[in-house]
Amino acid sequence: MELKLKDKVALVTGASKGIGAGIARAFGKAGAMVIVNYASGKKEADQVVGEIQASGGRAFAIQADLSKSPDINQMFEEVKTAFGPVDILVNNAGLAVFEMIDDLTEAAFHKQFNLNVLGYLLASQAAVKQMTSGGSIINISSILSTDPYLASSVYSATKGAVDTLTLALARELGPRKIRVNSILPGHTNTPATAGNFDGELGEKLIAGTPLGRFGEPEDIAPLAVFLASEDSNWVTGESIRASGGVRGVGY
Repeated sequence: MELKLKDKVALVTGASKGIGAGIARAFGKAGAMVIVNYASGKKEADQVVGEIQASGGRAFAIQADLSKSPDINQMFEEVKTAFGPVDILVNNAGLAVFEMIDDLTEAAFHKQFNLNVLGYLLASQAAVKQMTSGGSIINISSILSTDPYLASSVYSATKGAVDTLTLALARELGPRKIRVNSILPGHTNTPATAGNFDGELGEKLIAGTPLGRFGEPEDIAPLAVFLASEDSNWVTGESIRASGGVRGVGY
């Protein structure tokens, strides 16, 4: 197997479970030194590290709250000291609160934007300081950025912001040989979506998905490997759907 990320230092935020964990495992198999970031799921993060190591890869878990600038800066400094500067950043840590407009609270708004948008920007800022020879930043967005669900106004707005900042940063950082792209997963089975796809809604979502099933983290991970590797050295500023062909909300 070709190690497309051999000797690269890759930091994946929110990588203790779900899509982040799937990307971390794929990066490990591709030869990267993988930093598995987590906010509170130490047990799950250690399990992901163990899985990567068991398959012959290298990984290390590190705790940091991606909505807090001091946590972010300390994490990047620890990574640089232990493993060298970061070559690849996957901004994946996120939060979704689904509320109708009548139930919207300022607290829920700020909590989602502080992690889903400001956290991405602050992590990118810290990574860019280390990417003196170029690098790749991959932002995990969502198809909700263009096709919002009912009661997803704030969450969808954060993902729309992610796609916009992806393009803006790609233009800003291109001269520094840093590529920035976003991935828009569709209906994907993760711990965060457990139970959400049951019953009639699940049937409708599958019926609206041309490939006829829900996605898995392993369906998203190869695209992240591609965007992190030299195979995509002419790709930047793109928002790429990984949704099984869904257009609209899928039902």
